[in-house]
Amino acid sequence: MRIVIAEDSVLLRAGLERLLADAGHEVVASLGTADGLLDAVATHAPHLAIVDVRMPPTWTDEGIRAAAVLRAQHPDVAILVLSQYVEERYAGELIATGGGGLGYLLKDRVADVDDFLADVARVGDGGTVLDPEVVAQLVVRSRQTATLAALTPREREALGRMAEGRSNAAIAAAMFVTEGAVEKHVGSIFTKLGLAPVDSENRRVMAVLTYLEGNTR
Repeated sequence: MRIVIAEDSVLLRAGLERLLADAGHEVVASLGTADGLLDAVATHAPHLAIVDVRMPPTWTDEGIRAAAVLRAQHPDVAILVLSQYVEERYAGELIATGGGGLGYLLKDRVADVDDFLADVARVGDGGTVLDPEVVAQLVVRSRQTATLAALTPREREALGRMAEGRSNAAIAAAMFVTEGAVEKHVGSIFTKLGLAPVDSENRRVMAVLTYLEGNTR
């Protein structure tokens, strides 16, 4: 894959470059700030962007904001976010953008080289990878007490495909049913997971998080 890296730590950035190159990937741009990320993507047309959450000049949310803009302007570019800690709000907001080709990992995971490279490949191929700690904290924050046991097999299948970032139309095609049938499944999933319409959280996001948490135990 062609990969762009935006990471302010010189050592980590160099380590990622070497690791990815040794695995056969091409690092087409490597940046120490988030400022040039969009230009780098426009210039090099990468398959994947690896982005740190906190970057100069304020080390707060420059990276994640750049990732959100990148997601909106270049939805075909996969994004893998790296963070020192679980940034619940930022993780939730990025996940809420929907679609596949998305990952959010804690930097500690890079130390497990084989797993990290597998996650890079999965995100680059359009899959979704969320750090188990991220999932656990977001699910706790959502205050969901319902379990997946109440879902029918077809509802679980629909939720699983939702977790892959598929739209209702894409889920319908994969399950060989009508889009209306999928909408009924989704409505039932929300009801059984206790996700009422008045919830302030994005119901689709929280349903997916509940599914992922239930499948990472």
